[in-house]
Amino acid sequence: MHEELKKVITQAMNTRFDFERQLIQRAFEDENFKQELLNNPKAVYARESGEELPKNIEVEVLQENASKVYLVIPTNPTPAITDEEELSEEALETVAGGLLGCKLKSVIRNANNLA
Repeated sequence: MHEELKKVITQAMNTRFDFERQLIQRAFEDENFKQELLNNPKAVYARESGEELPKNIEVEVLQENASKVYLVIPTNPTPAITDEEELSEEALETVAGGLLGCKLKSVIRNANNLA
């Protein structure tokens, strides 16, 4: 079961990163979209993902420049997971990064039900 959860977590993170890559590519191609993303990132993220984001989730967009690079390290949900337990609501939020959460939570819950 633990390996199945790791697989689902990896899939969820890849889905999130793919979505973010699409937003970045669109921002490169469309200056108006980029400005909207910089000015109102939560609304754009919610609209583009088709998911309403929880009120306690913040979205921040940082634009790199020639002298500053950002490296984002997501929260690691796996230390709290054992073979015998299901993911807590907090861990589910962590896996989804609070974003794209509804769809990813149901996938993870389904994996938990396989036990």
